[in-house]
Amino acid sequence: MAHPDADAILAWYGAVRRDLPWRRTRDPWAILVSEVMLQQTQVARVVPYYEAFLAAFPDPGALAAASGADVLRAWSGLGYNRRALALHAAARAVARDGWPRTVEGLTALPGVGPYTAAAVASFAFGAGAAAVDTNVRRVIERLDRRRRRPRELARRADALLPAGRAADWNQALMELGATVCAARAPACEACPAASCSSRARPLPAAWNGAARGRGPAERFEDTDRWVRGRIVAALAAGAAPPDGIAPERLERALAGLARDGLVVRDGAAVRLP
Repeated sequence: MAHPDADAILAWYGAVRRDLPWRRTRDPWAILVSEVMLQQTQVARVVPYYEAFLAAFPDPGALAAASGADVLRAWSGLGYNRRALALHAAARAVARDGWPRTVEGLTALPGVGPYTAAAVASFAFGAGAAAVDTNVRRVIERLDRRRRRPRELARRADALLPAGRAADWNQALMELGATVCAARAPACEACPAASCSSRARPLPAAWNGAARGRGPAERFEDTDRWVRGRIVAALAAGAAPPDGIAPERLERALAGLARDGLVVRDGAAVRLP
């Protein structure tokens, strides 16, 4: 059954929702591109990449016809470049076979997991599917003040769906988790869920993102991901891999990029696929 505050949450969302470009369309391609880009990346950073990417590749066929190098050039700077190659493979599958319209069919596309499949199914095709990302999980668990294993959480998310309003409900819970029910310092006074079991009650450290005895965070510039990003960005700009990186770090990053299909090595030469 729907949550007792469902109407209040939906009304709140209708009044305060952010005007994001992927919320203005039901085109499954535009929605899939947004969902892939938003994985581990902040909304403000995604918007200009999203608009430029769709201008270059307005439909799956356009991306399917592009080379891997062209796809990576369009993606360069957004990070997590393997997402671009997975989206490229998904575009080829859709261009060849058409759009699956169910969660199960969408999950069969390369790089599309349960959350992304449910998001595309509900936002593009009107399916009654609960899309549970990190924000939604946090909201649901705080509403009931109960942690759940994945299957139990999925059942609870499905049970909360208001009849015929899956897309709006999914967006509302995402918005609530992103702007009010934050991981740290949730703004309970601004929350429309009056009956929330966690309202104005202190949350355990494991629920609010507090540090739990971990040491200092590693600087991003010291990670292999930073080196990998610099290499792909340099190649996308038509330059050689960057100088000033310790040879062992550079070799480790190049080996990983080649293994993931993000670069091609031909002797000493390196290029995008």
